[in-house]
Amino acid sequence: MRLRTLTLAAASGAALLAAGVLPANASGNPTTPASAQEGSVSAADLLAKVKSCSQISNGKYKTDDETSATIPVCGKNGAVFWKADMDIDCDGQRTTNCNEDRDPWYQDDTAFHQSDGKPLKAESLPYVVVPSSSSIWNYAGAGIKGGGVVAVIYNNKVEYAVVGDTGPTKIIGEASYATAKALGIDPDPATGGTDSGVTYILFKNSKVSPIESHSAAVSLGDQLAKQFLANN
Repeated sequence: MRLRTLTLAAASGAALLAAGVLPANASGNPTTPASAQEGSVSAADLLAKVKSCSQISNGKYKTDDETSATIPVCGKNGAVFWKADMDIDCDGQRTTNCNEDRDPWYQDDTAFHQSDGKPLKAESLPYVVVPSSSSIWNYAGAGIKGGGVVAVIYNNKVEYAVVGDTGPTKIIGEASYATAKALGIDPDPATGGTDSGVTYILFKNSKVSPIESHSAAVSLGDQLAKQFLANN
């Protein structure tokens, strides 16, 4: 898991030029979600339950290295949530759009692995990155597990993802290439993402099996989202 900086992502004209030369959607991978609204629970109904924050983290997180720490982790019945940006994680197995040439921060592993022991595929699997455990917050202590279900909400769309990787201890707001693409966010790992407007709702003590099954994440996510609405 790399440390993204606004400077690296935005300042290099050469990097922007290179990104323009490369095709924005070179894969055509049929397993990549093409669009979201997933499940039967609307974005509006979920967002109505997370208007106020009961902070459970000991401090707040930054969205990037250069920003100030303003993002708390909030608690609800059966879930935790945060509202942040989305940086693009391309870590895991090498694919057409997720590799050293496309991603300056690329790493060939993820914190959690597929059922066959291999790293996850960021290009085709919607997953979310949680901050590594620290004095600010310990995700495991809050009932959040690798493979846990996450409802990711952006621009009135809902995408179900899994907890797939861990990141820096002081930064929050990152998801896989596939998550961004499904939500209509530019998935380019070097220049994509969005600066704000993303809500992440992580359902406690949930686990998709196998972790690489997106259809299983959607099925379980829809069930947990209905429970979340009923319990909050």
